[in-house]
Amino acid sequence: MALHLLDTHAHLISEDWEKYPPRPFSPSLPTPERTSFSVTAEALIEMMDANGVTMSCVVQRGHIYGYDNSYILDSTARYPDRLRSVVILDTQDPETPGAYREMVQAGLACGFRMATSRPWFLDTAWMCSPTAMEVWDACAELGTPMTLIFFNNQLPYLLPLLKLLAEKYRDLPIILDHGAMPYGMSQYEVALREEAGEVVVMPPAPDYGINDTIALFRDTPNIHFKITEINMERLVKAGVRAADLVRFMVDIFGPDRLVWGSDVGQSMLWTYDEKVRMALEATELLTPTEASKFLHDNAQRIYGFGE
Repeated sequence: MALHLLDTHAHLISEDWEKYPPRPFSPSLPTPERTSFSVTAEALIEMMDANGVTMSCVVQRGHIYGYDNSYILDSTARYPDRLRSVVILDTQDPETPGAYREMVQAGLACGFRMATSRPWFLDTAWMCSPTAMEVWDACAELGTPMTLIFFNNQLPYLLPLLKLLAEKYRDLPIILDHGAMPYGMSQYEVALREEAGEVVVMPPAPDYGINDTIALFRDTPNIHFKITEINMERLVKAGVRAADLVRFMVDIFGPDRLVWGSDVGQSMLWTYDEKVRMALEATELLTPTEASKFLHDNAQRIYGFGE
């Protein structure tokens, strides 16, 4: 059967640097440099059309625009039938819950992404301070999923914390970007570890490091895992078939908890066509129903598209 795709992780970068200038996460950080490339809303939709991708969640490119979500929100307003925004806002700002509610009620935002700009600091305030907990409450009230991105050094202490939060918000879909496992390490993380003299080796089959990380969520059905090009890069370099990892994860967590995202605008090793091809190849060991859930149906349900 023909498979439709829903891209849960596309980053937009405007060509208009005057209207949408780079912004740091805080005044104490340097202003990000302009990139030499862009991924406009129009370019993304053209790539989507060429590859059978029905809709995309456009995720704030925080390392360029900080907490200024203007470009993805403006793009969603122009193309509401194709794009929805996953915003990044300051979880320590008391105005964030109200601002997020307005974005959702306007039909622009479909999800919140919690992220820290200082992953080398082993703190948890960015995701569970009293102010941050009000953001969790807002997502739970609105029924919009919460997405989190963890670095590998954060997994030992953030994964158990997230399990407690997931049990508190049992009806709230929670999505872990790049799977929150060793195969989710970015090039940046790998480079930092290699600069420190470490030889970075990915965990082998049969468990790929999952038993030491996200397996604790086996009985936590509201936690979902997003597989992106970052995972594909690690798998290719390790000589591991993505289809084997995806099959293993479906066997552990069930077919309703995995979603796919391209990471276009961030991971640039492959073209969008190649990203889609690799996503399809990753479903080779799944049944047609399981493949459809991974590539489209789970995301449609989690984000409420079409409702």
